[in-house]
Amino acid sequence: MDTPVTVQDPAVSADTRDEWEAAWPRIWHAAVAHAGQERNPRSFDDLQITAEGSTERADLLHRIVGPRWRDEFGGSAFGYESHTTWTQRGRDAHLAAMPTQIDSQPERRDLSALIPAWLAGLTKIVIIPCSGEFTHRVGENAFLVTAATRENSHSYRRALSTFI
Repeated sequence: MDTPVTVQDPAVSADTRDEWEAAWPRIWHAAVAHAGQERNPRSFDDLQITAEGSTERADLLHRIVGPRWRDEFGGSAFGYESHTTWTQRGRDAHLAAMPTQIDSQPERRDLSALIPAWLAGLTKIVIIPCSGEFTHRVGENAFLVTAATRENSHSYRRALSTFI
């Protein structure tokens, strides 16, 4: 698993690090729950007609984006070069792993397994940034998978079958 270099900043106290560590599982679970929810397709249209800086717009953005670390703790944990470098490595790896041809896309490749899951209500597949294989159903219409699960046809078909 690729993790960022730990920054030893004297401005970040041990108590603050402990608070961050304790909050991480709660924020992660809230983000997972949000990822599994159906979105109102009009949300982006509604966003266009709300006033910038208004409470209504902030609430709508929060419903679209979901829970974020920054909402609770601000951005101080992300203001370091190690975080920027780590984030860029993740983006680069994600883009490099994307198939360049449509027939190589996992959903196209494993269409015969995807169709029954879709008929059973699957509308959202969320790829989580974790190592190894993992599948977890979230709500009525979504599941989480790792890239490793999705990239391996046998594993992905097995994961899709859990939705049925």
